[in-house]
Amino acid sequence: MSSGESNAQKEAVEIFNADGAGDVLILCEHASYDIPDRYNGLGLAEADRTSHAAWDPGARAVSLALAKALDAPMVASTVSRLVYDCNRPPEARSAMPVKSEVIEVPGNVGLTAQAREERVRTVYKPFCNAVSAVLAARKAAGRETVLVTVHSFTPVYFGTHRAVEIGILHDSDSRLADAMLAEAHRLPDRQIARNEPYGPEDGVTHSLRLHGLENGLANVMIEVRNDLLHNTRDEAAMAEELLTLLRPALAALQSERQADA
Repeated sequence: MSSGESNAQKEAVEIFNADGAGDVLILCEHASYDIPDRYNGLGLAEADRTSHAAWDPGARAVSLALAKALDAPMVASTVSRLVYDCNRPPEARSAMPVKSEVIEVPGNVGLTAQAREERVRTVYKPFCNAVSAVLAARKAAGRETVLVTVHSFTPVYFGTHRAVEIGILHDSDSRLADAMLAEAHRLPDRQIARNEPYGPEDGVTHSLRLHGLENGLANVMIEVRNDLLHNTRDEAAMAEELLTLLRPALAALQSERQADA
Protein backbone atom coordinates (compact mmCIF):
# COMPACT_ATOMS: atom_id res chain seq x y z
CA MET A 1 0.00 0.00 0.00
CA SER A 2 1.37 3.41 -0.93
CA SER A 3 1.62 6.20 1.63
CA GLY A 4 -0.86 8.16 -0.46
CA GLU A 5 -3.45 5.40 -0.25
CA SER A 6 -2.81 4.95 3.46
CA ASN A 7 -3.45 8.67 4.01
CA ALA A 8 -6.61 8.48 1.91
CA GLN A 9 -7.94 5.70 4.13
CA LYS A 10 -7.22 7.67 7.29
CA GLU A 11 -8.93 10.75 5.88
CA ALA A 12 -12.06 8.83 4.81
CA VAL A 13 -13.56 8.55 8.28
CA GLU A 14 -14.18 10.76 11.29
CA ILE A 15 -14.42 9.33 14.80
CA PHE A 16 -15.78 11.53 17.56
CA ASN A 17 -15.78 10.64 21.27
CA ALA A 18 -14.50 7.11 20.64
CA ASP A 19 -14.47 6.33 24.36
CA GLY A 20 -17.98 7.66 25.03
CA ALA A 21 -19.55 5.79 27.94
CA GLY A 22 -23.17 6.03 26.81
CA ASP A 23 -25.12 3.08 25.45
CA VAL A 24 -25.33 4.35 21.85
CA LEU A 25 -23.01 4.26 18.85
CA ILE A 26 -24.02 6.78 16.21
CA LEU A 27 -23.19 6.35 12.53
CA CYS A 28 -23.45 9.01 9.83
CA GLU A 29 -22.65 7.48 6.46
CA HIS A 30 -23.61 10.54 4.38
CA ALA A 31 -22.04 13.26 6.51
CA SER A 32 -19.99 15.01 3.81
CA TYR A 33 -20.15 16.14 0.19
CA ASP A 34 -16.36 16.16 -0.13
CA ILE A 35 -14.99 14.55 -3.29
CA PRO A 36 -11.24 13.86 -2.98
CA ASP A 37 -9.13 15.48 -5.68
CA ARG A 38 -8.20 12.14 -7.22
CA TYR A 39 -11.77 11.77 -8.52
CA ASN A 40 -11.77 15.10 -10.40
CA GLY A 41 -15.12 16.15 -9.01
CA LEU A 42 -16.75 13.10 -10.68
CA GLY A 43 -17.43 15.42 -13.60
CA LEU A 44 -20.28 17.06 -11.70
CA ALA A 45 -21.49 20.64 -11.93
CA GLU A 46 -20.70 22.65 -8.79
CA ALA A 47 -24.34 22.81 -7.72
CA ASP A 48 -24.68 19.03 -8.02
CA ARG A 49 -21.51 18.47 -5.98
CA THR A 50 -23.11 20.09 -2.93
CA SER A 51 -26.71 18.95 -3.50
CA HIS A 52 -28.61 16.39 -1.44
CA ALA A 53 -27.53 13.79 -4.01
CA ALA A 54 -23.96 14.15 -2.73
CA TRP A 55 -24.67 14.04 1.01
CA ASP A 56 -27.35 14.30 3.70
CA PRO A 57 -27.55 17.97 4.67
CA GLY A 58 -27.72 18.46 8.43
CA ALA A 59 -27.14 14.80 9.26
CA ARG A 60 -23.64 15.24 10.67
CA ALA A 61 -24.67 18.20 12.83
CA VAL A 62 -27.61 16.26 14.26
CA SER A 63 -25.40 13.19 14.78
CA LEU A 64 -22.82 15.26 16.62
CA ALA A 65 -25.47 16.84 18.85
CA LEU A 66 -26.87 13.41 19.71
CA ALA A 67 -23.38 12.07 20.41
CA LYS A 68 -22.67 14.93 22.82
CA ALA A 69 -26.01 14.62 24.57
CA LEU A 70 -25.73 10.84 24.99
CA ASP A 71 -21.94 10.65 25.58
CA ALA A 72 -21.87 8.44 22.52
CA PRO A 73 -19.13 7.74 20.00
CA MET A 74 -19.88 8.82 16.45
CA VAL A 75 -18.40 7.39 13.26
CA ALA A 76 -18.95 9.44 10.10
CA SER A 77 -17.79 9.14 6.51
CA THR A 78 -15.92 12.20 5.28
CA VAL A 79 -16.36 11.36 1.58
CA SER A 80 -19.39 12.05 -0.62
CA ARG A 81 -21.78 9.17 -1.09
CA LEU A 82 -21.47 9.72 -4.84
CA VAL A 83 -17.87 8.48 -4.57
CA TYR A 84 -18.98 5.57 -2.39
CA ASP A 85 -22.17 5.20 -0.37
CA CYS A 86 -21.06 3.64 2.91
CA ASN A 87 -24.63 2.46 3.51
CA ARG A 88 -24.38 0.09 0.55
CA PRO A 89 -22.37 -3.12 0.03
CA PRO A 90 -19.75 -3.17 -2.74
CA GLU A 91 -21.89 -5.30 -5.03
CA ALA A 92 -24.81 -2.83 -5.00
CA ARG A 93 -25.17 -0.65 -8.08
CA SER A 94 -26.12 2.25 -5.82
CA ALA A 95 -22.79 2.05 -3.97
CA MET A 96 -21.23 4.08 -6.81
CA PRO A 97 -24.30 5.38 -8.66
CA VAL A 98 -24.21 6.57 -12.26
CA LYS A 99 -27.36 8.58 -11.52
CA SER A 100 -28.92 9.93 -8.33
CA GLU A 101 -32.54 10.95 -8.85
CA VAL A 102 -32.16 13.34 -11.82
CA ILE A 103 -28.42 13.99 -11.43
CA GLU A 104 -26.06 12.16 -13.76
CA VAL A 105 -22.66 11.25 -12.30
CA PRO A 106 -20.19 11.12 -15.24
CA GLY A 107 -17.27 10.01 -13.06
CA ASN A 108 -19.12 6.83 -12.12
CA VAL A 109 -19.90 5.71 -15.66
CA GLY A 110 -17.95 2.69 -16.91
CA LEU A 111 -15.88 2.16 -13.78
CA THR A 112 -13.43 -0.69 -14.10
CA ALA A 113 -13.25 -3.42 -11.48
CA GLN A 114 -9.94 -1.90 -10.36
CA ALA A 115 -11.47 1.57 -9.97
CA ARG A 116 -14.38 0.19 -7.97
CA GLU A 117 -12.05 -1.79 -5.72
CA GLU A 118 -9.96 1.34 -5.06
CA ARG A 119 -13.05 3.08 -3.70
CA VAL A 120 -14.04 0.09 -1.63
CA ARG A 121 -10.52 -0.06 -0.20
CA THR A 122 -10.08 3.66 0.50
CA VAL A 123 -13.62 4.79 1.44
CA TYR A 124 -15.92 1.91 2.43
CA LYS A 125 -13.54 -0.37 4.31
CA PRO A 126 -12.02 2.39 6.47
CA PHE A 127 -15.55 3.36 7.58
CA CYS A 128 -16.51 -0.24 8.33
CA ASN A 129 -13.21 -0.92 10.08
CA ALA A 130 -13.68 2.16 12.26
CA VAL A 131 -17.15 1.00 13.29
CA SER A 132 -15.85 -2.49 14.05
CA ALA A 133 -12.98 -1.08 16.10
CA VAL A 134 -15.29 1.07 18.22
CA LEU A 135 -17.64 -1.87 18.77
CA ALA A 136 -14.76 -4.17 19.71
CA ALA A 137 -13.42 -1.67 22.23
CA ARG A 138 -16.85 -1.22 23.76
CA LYS A 139 -17.33 -4.97 24.03
CA ALA A 140 -13.92 -5.35 25.68
CA ALA A 141 -14.92 -2.66 28.17
CA GLY A 142 -18.16 -4.49 28.94
CA ARG A 143 -20.39 -1.76 27.54
CA GLU A 144 -23.81 -2.38 26.07
CA THR A 145 -24.25 -0.87 22.61
CA VAL A 146 -27.30 0.26 20.67
CA LEU A 147 -26.72 1.30 17.04
CA VAL A 148 -28.29 4.49 15.65
CA THR A 149 -27.69 5.74 12.12
CA VAL A 150 -28.68 9.29 11.15
CA HIS A 151 -29.71 10.51 7.71
CA SER A 152 -31.68 13.28 6.03
CA PHE A 153 -33.86 13.19 2.92
CA THR A 154 -35.11 15.64 0.34
CA PRO A 155 -38.71 16.91 0.74
CA VAL A 156 -39.40 16.49 -2.99
CA TYR A 157 -38.30 13.35 -4.83
CA PHE A 158 -38.94 12.90 -8.54
CA GLY A 159 -41.47 15.72 -8.27
CA THR A 160 -43.44 14.14 -5.43
CA HIS A 161 -43.70 15.92 -2.07
CA ARG A 162 -43.01 13.79 0.98
CA ALA A 163 -45.28 14.51 3.93
CA VAL A 164 -43.30 12.48 6.46
CA GLU A 165 -40.89 14.58 8.52
CA ILE A 166 -39.15 11.96 10.64
CA GLY A 167 -38.74 8.39 9.47
CA ILE A 168 -37.98 5.60 11.94
CA LEU A 169 -36.49 2.75 9.91
CA HIS A 170 -35.62 -0.81 10.79
CA ASP A 171 -34.83 -4.16 9.22
CA SER A 172 -35.74 -7.47 10.88
CA ASP A 173 -35.01 -6.19 14.41
CA SER A 174 -37.66 -3.57 15.23
CA ARG A 175 -37.07 -3.34 18.98
CA LEU A 176 -35.63 0.16 19.05
CA ALA A 177 -37.87 1.44 16.25
CA ASP A 178 -40.94 0.14 18.08
CA ALA A 179 -39.82 1.80 21.31
CA MET A 180 -39.22 5.13 19.55
CA LEU A 181 -42.53 5.01 17.70
CA ALA A 182 -44.28 4.36 21.01
CA GLU A 183 -43.02 7.79 22.07
CA ALA A 184 -44.24 9.61 18.93
CA HIS A 185 -47.09 11.16 20.91
CA ARG A 186 -44.47 13.35 22.58
CA LEU A 187 -44.06 15.20 19.26
CA PRO A 188 -47.71 15.74 18.23
CA ASP A 189 -46.86 18.32 15.57
CA ARG A 190 -44.47 16.04 13.68
CA GLN A 191 -45.32 13.60 10.91
CA ILE A 192 -43.48 10.47 12.08
CA ALA A 193 -43.68 7.17 10.21
CA ARG A 194 -42.22 3.67 10.21
CA ASN A 195 -39.94 2.74 7.28
CA GLU A 196 -40.60 5.98 5.42
CA PRO A 197 -39.57 7.50 3.06
CA TYR A 198 -37.51 4.34 2.54
CA GLY A 199 -37.53 0.81 3.90
CA PRO A 200 -35.51 -2.41 3.80
CA GLU A 201 -36.82 -3.17 0.31
CA ASP A 202 -34.98 -0.06 -0.92
CA GLY A 203 -31.61 -1.38 0.22
CA VAL A 204 -31.09 1.31 2.85
CA THR A 205 -30.54 -0.92 5.88
CA HIS A 206 -27.08 -2.21 4.99
CA SER A 207 -25.39 -0.59 8.00
CA LEU A 208 -28.12 -1.81 10.31
CA ARG A 209 -27.63 -5.36 9.06
CA LEU A 210 -23.83 -5.34 8.91
CA HIS A 211 -23.04 -3.53 12.15
CA GLY A 212 -26.26 -4.07 14.09
CA LEU A 213 -27.94 -7.37 13.27
CA GLU A 214 -24.70 -9.30 12.75
CA ASN A 215 -23.53 -8.20 16.20
CA GLY A 216 -26.88 -8.79 17.92
CA LEU A 217 -27.35 -5.09 18.64
CA ALA A 218 -30.66 -3.27 18.82
CA ASN A 219 -30.59 -0.73 16.02
CA VAL A 220 -32.51 1.98 14.21
CA MET A 221 -32.08 4.31 11.24
CA ILE A 222 -33.40 7.86 11.65
CA GLU A 223 -34.34 9.90 8.57
CA VAL A 224 -35.11 13.63 8.91
CA ARG A 225 -36.57 15.72 6.10
CA ASN A 226 -33.82 18.16 5.24
CA ASP A 227 -36.02 21.27 4.93
CA LEU A 228 -36.21 21.03 8.73
CA LEU A 229 -32.42 21.40 8.94
CA HIS A 230 -31.74 24.74 7.26
CA ASN A 231 -29.37 26.15 9.90
CA THR A 232 -27.60 25.40 13.17
CA ARG A 233 -30.67 26.37 15.22
CA ASP A 234 -32.85 23.95 13.23
CA GLU A 235 -30.26 21.19 13.63
CA ALA A 236 -30.03 21.69 17.40
CA ALA A 237 -33.82 21.77 17.74
CA MET A 238 -34.20 18.56 15.72
CA ALA A 239 -31.58 16.81 17.84
CA GLU A 240 -33.64 17.70 20.92
CA GLU A 241 -36.78 16.35 19.27
CA LEU A 242 -35.04 13.10 18.42
CA LEU A 243 -33.80 12.81 21.99
CA THR A 244 -37.42 13.14 23.09
CA LEU A 245 -38.05 9.86 21.27
CA LEU A 246 -34.70 8.20 21.82
CA ARG A 247 -34.10 8.64 25.54
CA PRO A 248 -37.28 6.92 26.76
CA ALA A 249 -36.87 4.27 24.05
CA LEU A 250 -33.38 3.47 25.31
CA ALA A 251 -34.68 3.35 28.87
CA ALA A 252 -37.40 0.91 27.80
CA LEU A 253 -34.83 -1.35 26.13
CA GLN A 254 -32.66 -1.24 29.23
CA SER A 255 -35.62 -2.25 31.39
CA GLU A 256 -36.34 -5.17 29.06
CA ARG A 257 -32.71 -6.33 29.26
CA GLN A 258 -32.77 -6.18 33.04
CA ALA A 259 -36.06 -8.10 33.17
CA ASP A 260 -34.61 -10.82 30.93
CA ALA A 261 -31.36 -11.07 32.91
